[in-house]
Amino acid sequence: MMLTSYDPFAATSAAVRALDQLTGRSGTTTARPLAGMPMDAYRVGDNFVAHFDLPGVDPGSIDLSVEGTTLTISAERSVPQIEGAQWQVAERPFGSYTRQLVLGRSLDTDRLEASYHDGVLTVSIPVAERAKARKITVTRADTPAAVQGHTIEGEQPAVES
Repeated sequence: MMLTSYDPFAATSAAVRALDQLTGRSGTTTARPLAGMPMDAYRVGDNFVAHFDLPGVDPGSIDLSVEGTTLTISAERSVPQIEGAQWQVAERPFGSYTRQLVLGRSLDTDRLEASYHDGVLTVSIPVAERAKARKITVTRADTPAAVQGHTIEGEQPAVES
């Protein structure tokens, strides 16, 4: 099984952090865009399981799609809109973000299941039946199997002498 992840904002986030350090803005008290979607992934039994940290995300904003062997997860964490609020500190990240995983062909993405609980999205994908280990029975043949001759249409069958 092959698992590849892609964070489209990784380079941007690193550049923003470097700029903050250069301008002395590290430790700022303003909310910042989301930088990623931390993930744990493992195989247990006949299932591939991945957990994604999505704290404060509205479950209705989570979107999962599969195209070929690519699983795309998108989510959004909104900035709270509180009428009359004068923010003193806003450090919690917000915004939309996406993560893509390239899955091995041995997974049955048609039977993918996803659940969201306590800020964690759990995705479970069973291993495809064709990819599971199986035992092949070898039979003993005391005599060679008979082979039947076939001809291609229009040709004369070979004659044994």
